[in-house]
Amino acid sequence: MDAWDVYYMEQDGPAFIEFEAGRMGEFRFGLTSGHIDYRITELAGQPAAEWTWEGMDEMDPCTGRGWAVLQDNELHGMIFFHQGDESGFVATRSPRRRQARRK
Repeated sequence: MDAWDVYYMEQDGPAFIEFEAGRMGEFRFGLTSGHIDYRITELAGQPAAEWTWEGMDEMDPCTGRGWAVLQDNELHGMIFFHQGDESGFVATRSPRRRQARRK
């Protein structure tokens, strides 16, 4: 992530973003976690997801939005806090998740 270092991002466990069936998902980084409501779309001709989210940041309720584009098997995107911080990110698929989906 552009705005936070790895130490912060993994403070409460591994950072992740997950898109599940039914246009729902979850994420966590640092002391922030949230539930995602996403839509699949295209941005600049690339497969993409756009979402809104609600969750907690250091035990305080918060909301925001985000987007991500699939490029070379990585997600490149941005996450925004409503009236607050924002950060770019790059996410790669966890090898553990790949194995779980194959079963």
